[in-house]
Amino acid sequence: MELDIINPNCAGIDVGSKSHYVAVGQASEDVKEFGVYADDLVAICLHLLGFGINSVAMESTGNYWQNLYVELERHGIEVTLCNGKFTKNIKGKKTDVQDCQWIQKLHSIGLLTSSFLPDQITEQLRTYCRQRTNMLALAAEASHKMQKYLKLLNFRLDVVVNDICGLTGLAIIADICKGNLDPQKLAELRHGNCRKSEEEIAKALKGNNRVDFLFGLKQEYESYLFYQKQIEGCDKQINSFLKNQINTNPDKKKLQTDDKKHKRINKNTVKGIDLNQASFQYFGGVDLMKIEGLSHSTILTIMSEVGPDGFHKFKTAKEFSSWLRLAPNNKISGGKVLSSKTPKGSNRLKIALRNAANAIGNLKDTHLSDFFRRVAYRKGRTTAVSATARKLAVIIWNMITKKIEYQPPTEYLFVDQKRKLKLVNRIKKQINTFAITNQELGFVTA
Repeated sequence: MELDIINPNCAGIDVGSKSHYVAVGQASEDVKEFGVYADDLVAICLHLLGFGINSVAMESTGNYWQNLYVELERHGIEVTLCNGKFTKNIKGKKTDVQDCQWIQKLHSIGLLTSSFLPDQITEQLRTYCRQRTNMLALAAEASHKMQKYLKLLNFRLDVVVNDICGLTGLAIIADICKGNLDPQKLAELRHGNCRKSEEEIAKALKGNNRVDFLFGLKQEYESYLFYQKQIEGCDKQINSFLKNQINTNPDKKKLQTDDKKHKRINKNTVKGIDLNQASFQYFGGVDLMKIEGLSHSTILTIMSEVGPDGFHKFKTAKEFSSWLRLAPNNKISGGKVLSSKTPKGSNRLKIALRNAANAIGNLKDTHLSDFFRRVAYRKGRTTAVSATARKLAVIIWNMITKKIEYQPPTEYLFVDQKRKLKLVNRIKKQINTFAITNQELGFVTA
């Protein structure tokens, strides 16, 4: 019995670093090899159109598929970009010719599904944000190397300041790189907010003054300043891009949300833009910052990795959490559950949601933190982080796709709100204890 043909006019492409193999059928003469240059990509499209092909399937191999994907879309050919693990069941000797024919055969009978790809606007924002993340990682690496050279020089700056890249730390390191090695003069650069005194800082800055270590420290300090400059450039680009997307839509531009003064803004947050207002306008009136535990970096990751339109590509919240690899992968045989482990693998959004879930685990008296503790009590903190991250993914999907507000069963109260509530309850209790009337309090009732 033969399988039904779902895609009659389809082709399969085996993507490579130096050549692409295109199969329009299962015969040997139906396979042709092309190069990877721009003219070769156009030739592939014309070759497919000459055979009346309107649908193509190919593996998402490295970054080799991206230029070909854009060229195929430009010529009006539908592309199914599939995961390589779904096309590995070929028998016998593995060759590029057999690979492209096997992909074409699977696609013709409809056994290949397309991977998630964001729209072009989200893809541009994703490029800026990922570049910024890379620069942050390089800046952190340079900071660690600076701290290493300071220890080798016996300058224990890390003991007297919380952050060597803070105001006091950078001022002292900059002066050391200029050649000033006098502990007393270096200690005078102490910022007013520093808890340690100048005398203690001076004691920590008596080192061996080795020339080779000073050279290494200077190199890493210059690298750190360079990466900070690159991060500022990324911030400006992200700021300009978001403002352009919001200002071109009058409906989004009118939207305003309340300030989140209790959301902590650290030094790695994007400068020059209020992400609270920008995300509210970018998602068309959905206030994701109301969710406890979600920081500015998490919101920016959601905006750049999926975007407002990307959530609608997932039919249900279960599909979205499964794509993030946060849902258990149940394997059942003979009516028994053989395995229910969460699949391996991660992406940037999954990592961001897990970090947010870990932060939620440190909160008190919130709906999500209570859920976190219940799971952690039974199965441990690691499982609780994954479960809470999945719950966050479901909440975010419902908020964006259904345009609803975040309404937890128990309202989250910040520190000042908790203090006010405790004070009011204590006053009420004292009024009831001493039976104080409104006339005694000076209140006049109608």
